[in-house]
Amino acid sequence: MRYPDFFDAVPSIRMHDPLAGFLGAAADGIVEYRYLDAVKLAGHSCPTVAAAWQLTRRALAALYGQAVPVRGEVRVEMRGDRADGVVGVIASIATLITGASGDTGFKGIAGHFDRRNLLAYGVELPQEMRFTRTDTGTAVDTTADVGRVPGDPSMMSLLQRCVAGAATAEEAQRFGELWQARVRRVLLEHADDEAVFRVRLVAQADADSAKVARPGDIAKFHRAIGV
Repeated sequence: MRYPDFFDAVPSIRMHDPLAGFLGAAADGIVEYRYLDAVKLAGHSCPTVAAAWQLTRRALAALYGQAVPVRGEVRVEMRGDRADGVVGVIASIATLITGASGDTGFKGIAGHFDRRNLLAYGVELPQEMRFTRTDTGTAVDTTADVGRVPGDPSMMSLLQRCVAGAATAEEAQRFGELWQARVRRVLLEHADDEAVFRVRLVAQADADSAKVARPGDIAKFHRAIGV
């Protein structure tokens, strides 16, 4: 598979997956995820996939510090509904890395390694996502605003020509290059930009008080992630 060189420059995310270790799939249960894995899951690379990757990376770093995060011990909550805009896409990237799943997830072995009920939608939250350690209750809220990383001004006209079937081969190639140039900036130049990726530590009492409720004002989120 040929892909843009910058994919390999994106810092990987190292996880400890006790289930993978128990079943002999990974030595010591250490699994390393790369941005290319997220691209393969989503089927494309875009600002939304990049935002989901960085939000998950930043959240895990805030929750675990220098320790290796534990896959299967992180709960992921989304403010939007699973069918709203790109909420489901973002959640799927978080699931890839954290193992958090809904009621269709792995049921576990003799009471261990259960991955179900660790992913929820339509949760009343102050930000767009919440990541919570199930062992300590520590949580962080996260939001992405990739609208602060604009694309090349010519990209929209090229997009219109491409979807209309009017673009030349050179124009189509140029559009793809410009599209990935923006993704590269999101992932590499703004990886630790607090104006683009906001992560806030939540007190345990606050984390416990979240409840499923609000049908959403998610339009703001859609604008924030650039769709």
